[in-house]
Amino acid sequence: MNWQATVSALFTLTLVACGDKDSTQEAIEIQYPNTTTVEHTDTYHGTVVADPYRWLEDDVRESDDVSRWVSSQNEVTFAYLNSIDEREPISKRLTELWNYERFELPVKRGGRYFYSYNDGLQNQDVVYVQNTLDDDPQLLVDPNSWSDDGTVALAAYYPSPTGNYFAYLVQDGGSDWRTARILNLKTGEILPDKLEWLKFTLLAWAADGSGFYYSRYPATDDDEKFQSLNKNQAVYFHVVGTPQDADKLIYTHPENPEWGYFGQVTDDGRFLVITIWKGTDSRYQIVYQDLHDEGAEPVMLVSGFDFDYTLVGSTGNELFFRTNNSAPRGRLVAIDVTKDGALREVIGQAEDVLAEASLIGGRIIGEYMQDAWSLVKVYGTDGEQLGTVDLPGIGTATGFDGTADNPETFFTYESYDTPPTISRLDVVSGNTSEFKRARMDFDSDEYTVKQVFYHSKDGTKVPMFISHRKDVVVDGNRPTLLYGYGGFDISLTPKFATTRLAWMEMGGIYAVANLRGGGEYGEEWHKAGTKLNKQNVFDDFIAAGEYLVKNNYTNESKLAIFGGSNGGLLVGAVVNQRPELFAAAIPAVGVMDMLRFQEFTAGRFWVDDYGSSAEPDEFKALYAYSPYHNIKQGENYPAVLVTTADTDDRVVPGHSFKYAAAIQAAQGSNAPVLIRIETRAGHGAGVPTEKVIAEYADRWAFLLRNLQFQLPEGYSE
Repeated sequence: MNWQATVSALFTLTLVACGDKDSTQEAIEIQYPNTTTVEHTDTYHGTVVADPYRWLEDDVRESDDVSRWVSSQNEVTFAYLNSIDEREPISKRLTELWNYERFELPVKRGGRYFYSYNDGLQNQDVVYVQNTLDDDPQLLVDPNSWSDDGTVALAAYYPSPTGNYFAYLVQDGGSDWRTARILNLKTGEILPDKLEWLKFTLLAWAADGSGFYYSRYPATDDDEKFQSLNKNQAVYFHVVGTPQDADKLIYTHPENPEWGYFGQVTDDGRFLVITIWKGTDSRYQIVYQDLHDEGAEPVMLVSGFDFDYTLVGSTGNELFFRTNNSAPRGRLVAIDVTKDGALREVIGQAEDVLAEASLIGGRIIGEYMQDAWSLVKVYGTDGEQLGTVDLPGIGTATGFDGTADNPETFFTYESYDTPPTISRLDVVSGNTSEFKRARMDFDSDEYTVKQVFYHSKDGTKVPMFISHRKDVVVDGNRPTLLYGYGGFDISLTPKFATTRLAWMEMGGIYAVANLRGGGEYGEEWHKAGTKLNKQNVFDDFIAAGEYLVKNNYTNESKLAIFGGSNGGLLVGAVVNQRPELFAAAIPAVGVMDMLRFQEFTAGRFWVDDYGSSAEPDEFKALYAYSPYHNIKQGENYPAVLVTTADTDDRVVPGHSFKYAAAIQAAQGSNAPVLIRIETRAGHGAGVPTEKVIAEYADRWAFLLRNLQFQLPEGYSE
């Protein structure tokens, strides 16, 4: 194939009239790279489907043609973004806002407290340790020294229960692949142990600290590392101080290569609990092994992949699980492993969703969602409610980690207008005290967060959070950014982000719709947005936009939409279905080809939510909304900024490449259609701070230009 991409006269500034949504005060006429098409078709159940940009699926690291296309697209995109005068003050203000101390929840192991910390603008969080809560913190690990460009990150860490070792996972260039290393906490030495080919895994220490359990995939050739399907995962045990090839195989199922595993060791060190998964749906099989019995083999405890069974903890012979078995909003059960899996209900299903639970100091902490915001209750191990944890308002409380024999735990509270505060809780006395607080140079009292409810196309009531500065006049003309996800049982609860604050500081309204497909109201809400019901998600999002216009928050020329990953799919689908409703759209790292997503890396796991083009009915549903396949030639699409990264091995960048090429070729209006391709970055995790700031400065500048609004007077001075 002869690849052609020529970029001449990258952009010219042209003054045009401003009579409709598609016009801008200073429109930029863009000449896009000439993207070659190929004569390629696939046949699905008798339907012939064209795929003219199939070649853009090739790995950018392996294909010179794709690499040149990426460079040409970035050249056009950054020429456009750099022409926006306001981009620099937005970047400056984002940098100022970002420059504050940030803390993550502490982990107590071996009598010491470990926590992540960022002094403000460090590219990667560092790890500190304190011997007591009153001691001065000591720097333990600094990932910023691991690479010159800040793209090598600390993905997770696991101190041993004895306090002798600190195991951690290293992430390079945003990839999902991890490498495990071990730090000797007594000597400060990094041990030669190096475990590779780890992905989607925890590290679970044995009680004596001699080693840990982990999951890995077979080694993959470098040219397939970022695109090939992930199969044949297995659980191993690694003894500290030994090479990886000496690790003991603990559990796998060769006859089921699509199964995945993660292991956990109970606080008392007695049980290894292996959760078996085969997709993104929270339906698991559970295997346990009695580690106090040298001859014990792994035993199947829960079979069938029928329900969610999430380990909470153990007491004696009982393992506690949060489950949706006979409880779509969740309940807590205990299974006695000595009584043929006999199950007893500890906490029954409530009106609110039991999102998380933990066993701390002889108490059970239940984290509930009440209309997508937090409510926390404390129970005895017999299920009797003993109290609640007081929270300030509409926000999110997370954490509550700890051990079954210690009443001390920590949690974070935050909201759209409230930076995180970490508090210490004694679950027996109920006393709380502040551990760490994020302190920023802004006044949260100047902002408002409220929740509204609207009706979707089929009459379903859907919640939505709306946040903005209190002095913003809601006059139907405000730039408004609507965010959504709607999938994989993931709930969007009120959380703080510097990027959202910056948007609201600019005078924008920020709205988050809690769409079906998420977990906000339990399994029924989730299933109502999956497979053949996926159109409900798009209807919910469109109805959210219509609500914002109808209720005088904004209008079609000021309304933008944003979403990432499954949310990128959401944005791509609704842009096709209702292009006139939105002035701008930012689909980030989106799943855009719904007929082939299962062919790459982790894509096969998503069949649980999406269905598969291999099934006739599911193909029909997928083909009806697939963003790549439903672009209409000559349609007046809104301004679109597609964002992805070259090392994304979760949603491979070919999705975004194909979508961007197709919508560029089809665009019937003068609104720009651009793709921004980050280098040395992946699906989102581990991206250095300076890259995050740069990307959001580009996003907000793009919206400012295409929603036709100005920065407030004196902004970033």
